[in-house]
Amino acid sequence: MHRDGVQEQAGRDCRLRRLLVRWLFPVIGLFSVVWFLIRVIPKPSRAAYPCQRVAFPLASSFVLWLLGLAGSTLLFRRAREHFTRERLLAGLLCLGLGVGLVWLLVNPAEQPASANPPVPNRPLGVARGVQPGRVVWIHDPNATDWDGYGSPEPWYDDAHTDPVVVQSMVSRAIRGLAGEGTDKEAWDKLFRYFNQTRGKGEVGFTPGEKIAIKINNTLCYNASTTTFEKQRDNRNRIDNSPQMIAALLGQLVNVVGAAQQDISIGDPGRIMPGCIYDRVHPEFPDVQYLSSTGGHGRTASEFSDVPFYWSTKAAAGTKQDFLPRSFAEADYFINFAILKSHDQGGITLCGKNLYGALIRNPDATLGNKRYNYYVMHTSLPKTTPGTGKYRAIVDLMGHSQLGGKTLLCIVDGLFAGRNWSSDPVEWRVPPFSGDWPSSIFVSQDPVAIDSVCDDFLWIEWSDLPHMSGADDYLTEAAMADKPPSGTVYDPDGDGVRLASLGVHEHWNDPLHKQYSRNLGTGKGIELTCPVKADFDGDSAVRCRDLASLCGRWLERSEASSADLSGPRGDGLVNLRDFAVFARYWTRDLLSPSLSSEDPP
Repeated sequence: MHRDGVQEQAGRDCRLRRLLVRWLFPVIGLFSVVWFLIRVIPKPSRAAYPCQRVAFPLASSFVLWLLGLAGSTLLFRRAREHFTRERLLAGLLCLGLGVGLVWLLVNPAEQPASANPPVPNRPLGVARGVQPGRVVWIHDPNATDWDGYGSPEPWYDDAHTDPVVVQSMVSRAIRGLAGEGTDKEAWDKLFRYFNQTRGKGEVGFTPGEKIAIKINNTLCYNASTTTFEKQRDNRNRIDNSPQMIAALLGQLVNVVGAAQQDISIGDPGRIMPGCIYDRVHPEFPDVQYLSSTGGHGRTASEFSDVPFYWSTKAAAGTKQDFLPRSFAEADYFINFAILKSHDQGGITLCGKNLYGALIRNPDATLGNKRYNYYVMHTSLPKTTPGTGKYRAIVDLMGHSQLGGKTLLCIVDGLFAGRNWSSDPVEWRVPPFSGDWPSSIFVSQDPVAIDSVCDDFLWIEWSDLPHMSGADDYLTEAAMADKPPSGTVYDPDGDGVRLASLGVHEHWNDPLHKQYSRNLGTGKGIELTCPVKADFDGDSAVRCRDLASLCGRWLERSEASSADLSGPRGDGLVNLRDFAVFARYWTRDLLSPSLSSEDPP
């Protein structure tokens, strides 16, 4: 991400930070405590305000600092008493503990460096997609209804993640991305654009072509390889939702016309857990469900002979990487990520999801010397903070058989995690306001979709997404032909440098969520939020949307169920859909605006 003024001045900055911590921290901490108490005690809901979310960590740290100061003082007094009574061992113990506390007070643990605030509406790179730079965001609170940790059932139960609503969300997202009135027309437009950009001509999907889908099953790292069940303590930690996986497969099979046996889906280095397989397999029994271990209907991941090269000298002498066979043989690739932050990467979205696109023992990925693979995590911002650095994610996004074959990027945001291993966490900022995110994001621009989701993560959480360099990979990817790091990104090893992989930009503000194409000021990102009656995805309900609904009504006896969804999202088209449409149409006639909010 482009951050003005972020420079590498490590020595001077470090000394300045320590000076501020030692001398200004007590003053700022006391002020934060007073401010938090004055504002929140009269009205507890103010605790969710952005200013209080900043004040609370400072206030709580100050209170802990005071407790530490009091504790060290008490320990020094006890040490003196023990020495006076010639209790040498007890005195030395108290003295040592006291000195340790003082050391912690004046030398606090080093925190990850924070990034400067994003610079709004300054696009970098070249927008991609049939609608260049377009990212579609669908938010429907009706998709999720889970009580959280007290619930006896997991969040991925159909009782808590509504499959009908999710199907409607996926349908609306695809139509909105292509700007077409039906699912079939939308998919055909996406395939034709993509094939044209790859030199195959303006042709749509051809039966017999293969589609590979990379999901994120990272929370299956300790799952059973015999029962294919996640460990109990990982039960509610979020991987992709089975309902959204089923909705996507339904689109590919029932609308696009792909044969089930030509679709592979999974996370090659992880197992395919029962919570997904048992829910999806009965409806799509012939799909290949990729898993690190085969058996019980799963397809074991295998190496192909397609090599992968890292564009960094640090990879010299390491073991050669190869792509999974299912990914290398696919004609199209779908990058299906989750909305989460990350303790080493700051954020983990479509870019970071590709870390699992290579077959490796998990220990090898994390740097176990026995395997001698290049350790991708060393290029993440926790280890390499700042901007203008080599980022392994860019190589993954640019390889011809991964990013180069990516027809579609999807971020499953029905539930979101505050870290890679997190349980679902409710979101506080509007329009979520204490509820689950209940969202899906789609785009044909892999940089744009991560940029938008990064903006959401940045405003929701003030810790990991603010890590310095958390989205430096987006700047590097957008400017891959001439990146700030000076890296010559060439993951295919053919001597051809990558071109721009997409457009990177930040919105104008968290309320309006507008990018340069929304504002008409540049050729960056366009964020659209089509509502249920917006069939062509132009963020407005107009006469041609009515024409589309009438067409569905007239053709309902012939259309497939996947194309039949009206505004109500129940898979049927009837008079009730026209009543719902009228509410949207009236609203937009009176007050047209870009909004993710649906009328009651």
